[in-house]
Amino acid sequence: MKKVLVVDDSALMRKLLTGVLCEGGYEVRSARNGSEAVDVVVQWQPDVVTLDINMPEMDGLTALSLIMSARPTPVVMVSSLTEKGALATFEALALGAVDFIPKPGGTISLHVDDIKAMLLEKVRSASRARLGGRTPGERMAAGSVAPQRSLPAPRRAVAQPPSPAAALPAAAAAPKPAAVPGLVLIGVSTGGPRTLEDILPRLAADFPWPVLVAQHMPANFTDTFARRMDSLCALKVLEAASPMALQPGTVYIGRGGTDLTVTERGGTLYAAPRPESPGVLWHPSVEVLVNSALQHLPAARLVGVMLTGMGNDGAAAMGRLHAEGGRTIAESADTAVVFGMPAELIERRGASIVLPCTGIAAQLRIWLQ
Repeated sequence: MKKVLVVDDSALMRKLLTGVLCEGGYEVRSARNGSEAVDVVVQWQPDVVTLDINMPEMDGLTALSLIMSARPTPVVMVSSLTEKGALATFEALALGAVDFIPKPGGTISLHVDDIKAMLLEKVRSASRARLGGRTPGERMAAGSVAPQRSLPAPRRAVAQPPSPAAALPAAAAAPKPAAVPGLVLIGVSTGGPRTLEDILPRLAADFPWPVLVAQHMPANFTDTFARRMDSLCALKVLEAASPMALQPGTVYIGRGGTDLTVTERGGTLYAAPRPESPGVLWHPSVEVLVNSALQHLPAARLVGVMLTGMGNDGAAAMGRLHAEGGRTIAESADTAVVFGMPAELIERRGASIVLPCTGIAAQLRIWLQ
């Protein structure tokens, strides 16, 4: 039986979260503050920790740092739905937390049913997370893998081009006119914010293709995430909260609570949010994003990148992109926090190349610049 430590200064929240996790089949203990949590982690050695941010005696961020030093353990942060809470959450992810869940209705909530399914999913995913290979030194070593200058094996409708420019088909081949040469489509879930920090800041401001990111994340957090990434990148990073004309040198983060799509109006391509698609489990959906892009550009003018995450969102669509002549990258098990979504793409033989996250930006530069 997997063991979960619940850390929260609120007795009510400890009771509610413990009840949900026990019903989910976990052995659960609790701690009232960060100091107590560190001691329990070292002595009891849980498989996963859920960690509140705002606590007396020792806050969640300090506790997280000590846990990662004393006994690295998958941690899911429990964050309030405020801008301050979102900022602290992304700081926690940078420190090594693998994921987070929002507290509905503020710091103390009786509406735990609102997050019951999400809590169990996040904890299950975290219990499978790989924390190895994520130290700065190991990440640098992973990034030393040489990028490939051509596709590993020619297939139908895919020619190995002498230059990136030659890889682009004539404009007449596109189903719709487009003002951009092509699009990079990134799908990512658990562990995504930290993984994207290993990729997007390594792309130059003059990167020639727009980049669209479907990162599974709640609505209250994607704007803060986009602003954080914008501060780290030479590229401009925006939350696609409304239709935006696609421009080179720009990253468009799908707004939480919606699905990010590619649309066309008057010969111009747009990144546009739409209501969550029924029947789709994860949002913003990678599957919806890639399929919408294929409606407006041929596969040879698209590059798909599948990063860390649990489940199979986007595997079918990126597999189709690959089969129709597009290029795809799957993150390797060496760096993926959860090797689920990339593994699905690889198993479907939909990955042109498998790379550690620290080698992906270099591969994109080789292909497109």
